[in-house]
Amino acid sequence: MYVEQADRQQLQRWQEELSANHRSFVSSKLNLDLTRGKPSANQLSLADALDGILQGNYVSDEGVDTRNYGGLDGLPAMRQLAAEILGVKSDEIIVGGNSSLTLMYFSVLFAWQFGLNGPDSAWRHEETVKFLCPVPGYDRHFAICEEFGIEMVNVPMNEDGPDMDVVEALLRNDSSIKGIWCVPKYSNPTGCIYSAATIERLAGLGTIAATNFRVFYDNAYAVHDLVDKPAELANIRKFCEKHGTGDSVLQFGSTSKVTFAGAGVAFMAGSKTNLGAIKKHLGIATIGPDKVNQLRHLKMIGTMTELRSHMARHAELLRPRFACVLKHLEENFRDSDLGDWSSPDGGYFISFDTRPGLANAVIQLAADAGVKLTPAGATFPYGKDPDDKNIRLAPSFPTVEDIDHAMAVFCNAVKLASVNQQLAA
Repeated sequence: MYVEQADRQQLQRWQEELSANHRSFVSSKLNLDLTRGKPSANQLSLADALDGILQGNYVSDEGVDTRNYGGLDGLPAMRQLAAEILGVKSDEIIVGGNSSLTLMYFSVLFAWQFGLNGPDSAWRHEETVKFLCPVPGYDRHFAICEEFGIEMVNVPMNEDGPDMDVVEALLRNDSSIKGIWCVPKYSNPTGCIYSAATIERLAGLGTIAATNFRVFYDNAYAVHDLVDKPAELANIRKFCEKHGTGDSVLQFGSTSKVTFAGAGVAFMAGSKTNLGAIKKHLGIATIGPDKVNQLRHLKMIGTMTELRSHMARHAELLRPRFACVLKHLEENFRDSDLGDWSSPDGGYFISFDTRPGLANAVIQLAADAGVKLTPAGATFPYGKDPDDKNIRLAPSFPTVEDIDHAMAVFCNAVKLASVNQQLAA
């Protein structure tokens, strides 16, 4: 279907047919949800062995009674596992609670209020603080910036990561830019993997940016592969060593989409300077993390071999869901001018771009037919997609059957919105 090549009569015939399909979907009273990247119940059940796995033995291999206070850094063995996931040394790791987003929020809070390199480095002393936001991107990152009144600047996302020419040019000309958000592997929502060249340039930003700049490197999908031989993510820490920019990068990760989404283990990596500042203030907020949960995780996925085996079982559950979405997109839009989409090798999302100006219309049509999608604009700062075209599809939670129904509605909505737009032109 090429709407730009169709005459008015053809467009009207398509409109009549697609409208009839839409009315049929509405009458079916569907109630389907593709809004958020949550693990399905079957995925969560893969970690049910966590319940009771300690069998009453709460003492770690290092002799730590995990029931008691203390251990702000986390259990040594958990720090080692986190270090292997992020590609750093274990003494560069802090293990937190269940949410890496909490560690990101605290890191921004501490940088804002107290500074990560002494009180004079606090961002609150600046007249304006800005963050670079590769788009489309992760709405919860943007929400943290909004919470602190940090101004967000859009940066285009390419297939190999953020447009680094744009990033570097902005940093050279604006000393108020203090951070950039990054999801380097299976980026949310495009699913792209940052290239080694992009990652080295990110590591080098500390030589370009003004003082107290940080790369917030959210490696949420470090082990969330859907293919047997995934592309390898370059190690940003090694590039930081090369460029002498260790203080400019904070890395984050968690097991939230590995074990239990609401009861995982989060961790972050950073330089001695960064972790020292963060621990100083984190130690006021908490006496220590949930070490019992850390020990439970170590008993189940304590090595990278065990972790990869566990994630392979996740992939078996996710692959049919992603395949269903991609099948619909291929069948409906391969030979058309109606949209473009990503086909990721891992992560939790598929990104779809409609014709400019149609994302809101498509989402509303889908909602009218009982299919909830992520709000238009959610993948952009302030909820404003300047082209009104990006839609994030999250197929992990529904059943394959429900995804099949939802995608039939979605594809019809894209076609109908496109035809309506062309007729109104």
